[in-house]
Amino acid sequence: MGEAVQEFVDKEEKDAIEELLKFQLEKTQRFLKERRTDAEEEKIDEEVRKFRESRKKNTEEEDEEVREAITRARAHRSEDAVLVAASSDE
Repeated sequence: MGEAVQEFVDKEEKDAIEELLKFQLEKTQRFLKERRTDAEEEKIDEEVRKFRESRKKNTEEEDEEVREAITRARAHRSEDAVLVAASSDE
């Protein structure tokens, strides 16, 4: 997360944090679906805690996901620039 924030600050990568949060939410939802977690709040909270603990142990995977989120943010920025250029040509 720190890397996404740094990218946001240093390079004005406005979408870096948003992309990282979306990515983390998707990953958490997949985890809960795979575990077939009941829709009871207590069970969901417990499973999310387990997920967080497992993520803390695997920092390399976490770092890779941050890099992927930053790459997505850059791609979005490039797409936006192309759309702006195309609309200004019209």
